[in-house]
Parts: sequence; structure tokens; C-alpha cells
Amino acid sequence: MTLPADPVSPAIAERMGQPGLSDLAVSPFGLPMAVRGKEVRVAWVGRTSTEEHQDPRQSLLRQLERSKVALPESWVIVTHFYDVESGRMELEKRGRKSNYERFDIPIARDGGIADLLTEAAKPNRRFDVVICEAMSRIARKMYETLSVERQLENAGVAVFASNEPIMLTGGRAQQILQRRINQSVAEYEVLNMLEQSWGGTCTHVREGYNIGKPLYGYRAKKFRHPNPVKAEKGITKTRLEPDGERGETVTLMAHWRYHEQLGFDTIAERLNADLDAHPPPEPPGGRRARGAWSKSAVADVLKNPKYTGYQVYNRRARRSRGGTGVVNPPEMWVWSVEPAHEPLIPKLMYDELVARRVAKRGSRDGSDRNRHPNTKRAYVLRGRVVHTCGRRMLGHRHRGHIYYRCWPTNNNRGRMDKLPDHPQTVYMREDAILAALNVLYAEYLFGNRRMALLMPHLAQVDDRERGERAEQRARLRKRADDLGRKQGNVLSQAEDADPADPFTQGLRERYNALGAEQRTVLEEIAKLDLEGLQTPATATAADLDIVDLLPHLEVNLHRAPAEWQVRLYELTKLRIHVDHETDHAMIEVTLPTSGIDDIAVVAGEAARNTEGQGPEVARSPGEAGVIAGGAPGAARTASTRSRTRGELAVSAVLKIKRRRRGQGGDAG
Repeated sequence: MTLPADPVSPAIAERMGQPGLSDLAVSPFGLPMAVRGKEVRVAWVGRTSTEEHQDPRQSLLRQLERSKVALPESWVIVTHFYDVESGRMELEKRGRKSNYERFDIPIARDGGIADLLTEAAKPNRRFDVVICEAMSRIARKMYETLSVERQLENAGVAVFASNEPIMLTGGRAQQILQRRINQSVAEYEVLNMLEQSWGGTCTHVREGYNIGKPLYGYRAKKFRHPNPVKAEKGITKTRLEPDGERGETVTLMAHWRYHEQLGFDTIAERLNADLDAHPPPEPPGGRRARGAWSKSAVADVLKNPKYTGYQVYNRRARRSRGGTGVVNPPEMWVWSVEPAHEPLIPKLMYDELVARRVAKRGSRDGSDRNRHPNTKRAYVLRGRVVHTCGRRMLGHRHRGHIYYRCWPTNNNRGRMDKLPDHPQTVYMREDAILAALNVLYAEYLFGNRRMALLMPHLAQVDDRERGERAEQRARLRKRADDLGRKQGNVLSQAEDADPADPFTQGLRERYNALGAEQRTVLEEIAKLDLEGLQTPATATAADLDIVDLLPHLEVNLHRAPAEWQVRLYELTKLRIHVDHETDHAMIEVTLPTSGIDDIAVVAGEAARNTEGQGPEVARSPGEAGVIAGGAPGAARTASTRSRTRGELAVSAVLKIKRRRRGQGGDAG
């Protein structure tokens, strides 16, 4: 019996003159057997981006031609897959756009990268291998490229590139090494280019230049490009300048929000009442134009820090974080070094609006009853009582009494670590607050003795900060003038000297150093002037004339109907700041010049609704007095008082009842 001989390996068979393949070709690491057929069907993959400075039509034709040249003779391209989109997109988002339709590309398209992967997984696919100009044409990021390679490899489809050697002898290690190097270099070049571009953009913003379409309220003012070569080509840079009535609308919106504490919905309603005076914003392209103001449009304006005069960039994630457009945290924003254009909202006012928005987040505007069907009552001081922790105290009924409480466990989602020293709950009695308010309004605003009560407190107003600022400005001004004189002396010495003389060179350096120091001093003066404009003016005796515009009334305010109380509190911008450690509250009432007539009307209605009950002044208002007059950004001129003082703030410190844990509801 003859035993069968052991099979001869392909490599030995080839050396013996027998047909066969190398050991590497038949190894588990080799290429699919389909690449060794007499006729190999090839799928071509191309991609170009509209963001690149090239014609997509010419780019794809070039990629296809280079791929054809690199193919072996028996290989034929039978399908074409290409996209016109960014190669930095995530793989699941690729191949879903139709940008290619905008260009006259004379290449029959069988689909995009997503269609290629779908067909590769089918047993009856039309191709055996895939070819591209370079692996970066599949994707710019190595992760996405490797994902495509892995999917095609699992489907038994080999991937080749025209800038890599197509080796069919079996070994793939050298090819993979060269491919990974090419991919690393391609990703490095893209990322390096993006980082350099980002750095240039940040420098552009810090110098105060605008990017993109001017925001509502501003228009673009063109400047000659600082680069002479670009300037000769007509390229310009732009800054922002106020845009007439649109700019005035922005300032008006900010004043409504700051002084009257109106919500975005209420502001939108006011603006829509006169669209000719307050034209609504127009979105790019006009496709989403509503022709009216919306809550979101008002919010976008009042939340934009560019209105403070600074140039700000990277507020939204247009390219990062998936390009979702979500708002980035403020620490990621890029600000100009100094104000770059005329502000429509003073910086101090903007910062205060931001702080209020955070504290009032989730609260509805006004004091009307909540529209929720389960709402049982409305609180007349809703949103006006604030604890020292910065949170608004919420209305709460307990044992027949109404309290305002600060309860961090409820409105801080149980995160007591945010306020480690905060009591578990702080209560303040509403009836005690209303009694104190009744005294403040009845005696200090509408009483016969109001001027006699308010006048002594003017002398107690602390104006040291303004005086110190004036002294510092005078010192800086004197220093700047002295530096200017020194510069003039140095210049006179250098005019007749030899430019090559070392002494002259030293004079030039001294002159430049004095100029730099003078610029620094002038910048400090400008900052002090800006702080002065943004700081409320100190009240004077003339400011009390606002109080005299109010009628003399006998008002039991806490006995008036709730709707009149709420309206009066809104017009006088009532705020109550509670300090649980001292059991005191600071009550602040502000009288705006423009709304003094409305206050008089509402107070008169409240008085008529309490006639016959007699004035009730049950307790002393404590220490009440004028604390400040004016608003951030108010003009300070030598003209009438109504222009120099925009409002008058009156405050009173009162001891208020509070319910302590373990005590009854009537404890105080």
C-alpha cells in the first residue's frame, strides 16, 4: 500500500517549477484572494471639501486620474463613490449631504462613503477592492479612517491608495507602516493649520476687529487692512459702530430689563407694539424671518457681551463639541483687550443683568397667578424678597400665616455643599414685612413730613469712593503731563545729534520708554473715567425733588387690594434683602424719573381703596434714608437734574419677624 505524499507548500512548489503563491500570500495576514484574479473590480473613493481653496470639480477629476494611473493593468474601476464635505466630520454623519449637486462634476456617482460601506457588507457587491488618491481622502482624522478600513477588512475588501505602493506579493507590514505615517502626517498638518488659524482669529478679536455679520444694533465700519499686500488687493477689516434706531432699541431693552426688571416676553410685547421704531432682527438669508420680536430674540440680544463695547468670540461651539452651537462657558470666551466700539449696554449694567438672570432662572415675569391648574394662591411679594445667599425667598403658608422662606434643599437640588454655612431653612413673616412697607411708603414717600425725614440722611451718604477716584485721576493726570514734558526735553536733545551716536540711540530708547509709560498712565485714566460713568451718582438735596412730585396721601398700603400693591411695588422697583444672622432686612425703593406720574396714579387708587380705615403707622421704619441717585451709564452734564439723575433710591433697615425651627407660627 502506497501512502500519499505530504502536500508541498506553495513556496517550495514554485521553486520546483510548480505554480503557487508565497507563504505570506497564503498567510492569515495576506490580502484577500480576490486581488489576484485576472480581472479585479475596483471601487473608487473620492472626497473634497468646499472649505478648501480649490474647485471640487477639478479636485475630484484629479483624484480619479491619479487613482487610475496607480492601478495594475488588469484592474478596472467599475463604481464611483465621492462626497463634497469636510473630512473632519464624524463617520456616522458622513455622506448625508448633497453639496455635490451644486457642482458640474462629470463623474457618475454611485453614492457616498456611507453607501460604499453598506454595499461592501453585501455578498453581491459590485467591487473587490477600493482605491483612493490618499487615505486622507477617506477621512482627515485617523480614527475615522481606521474605522472605514476595519469595516472593509471585515467584509473582505482591501483598501489601496495611489500614493502608496500596491504590493501583491503577500507582505503587508511595510505598506501598513507607510500608510500610518502618511495618516499621522496628514492629521498633524490639518490640526496644525487649524491651530494656527485659531491663533490668528484670537489675535484678530483681541485687536477689536469684528468677525462675520454685525450683530443687531451695530453696522460694520471698514478699515484699511494693516497688511500692505492685502490692502493693495482691497481686503479690509471691520469694526462695529451703532446702527441708528436699532442701537437705540438695544439700549432701551437693557434699561427695561435693568430698571423695570421686565422678562423677555414682556419686552418682546413692548417692542412689537411699535415695529417701526423697533425693527426686529433679520436672520441670515431671511428664511427664518418672523417680522416680529420673539422671546428668544430679546434674550439673544441681552445676553450678548459684545454690547458692552468689547469684542467677544467663541461664545458658541460652532466647530468644537460637535458643532452643535451650544453656549460655551464664559471662561472659554475670547475678549478684546479693551473696548473696541461704542457700548450700547454699560458693562456694569450687563454684569448686573447676568447676575440677576442666574438668580431668577426659571421664574416667570410679573406677579400674576401661576397658570398651572394646581395653583392655589399668589404672593404679593413674589420675587422681591431675596436672602443674603442670593436666592429669592419663596412664598409658603404655615399655620395660618404666610412666610417667605429660603430652602436650599428645595431650590438647590439638595446640594448643600454649595452653601456650607447656610441654615437648613430661613423664614420671614409676610405680615411683618407688609407693616414695615406701609410705614416706609406712608411716611417717607407720601407723608407730610417726608422731606424732613429724608434730608438729614443726605449727610450720611458715603461718597469716599468717588472722592478717592477723583484724587487718583488727578495724580495720574499730573504724571501723564510730566511724562509728556520729559519726552519733549529728550526729543529736543536728539533733534540736532548724530543718529549713529550711541548717546542719540540712548535718547531714542529713553523717548520710547517714556512714551510707553505715558500710554499706560493714560489707560489707567481711561479706566477710572469708565468706572465713574458706570457708578451710580451720589444723591444730593436736588434729587429729593423727585419725592416732591408725589402727592401727599394717607395710605394703608397693606390693606389695599393685592393688585394695587403689586403694581406699586413694580413701579417703585421694590427689593427686600434679608439677613438671617442679624434678623434685619434692607428694603430698597427706587423712584424713576420717567415713571413718577404712574406711581402717583397707582398710589392714589390704593389710597381710595383704603379710605375710612385711617392711616396706620404701627411701628418705626427704622433707619431709612437716601442711599444713591442715578443709574449706571447715566449722563453727567451741567444740564437739568432729570438728565444728571435717572432715579432715586431710598432704603430702610428694619427688624422683621422670622419663624425659627421649633417655635410656633406666631413667634417673632
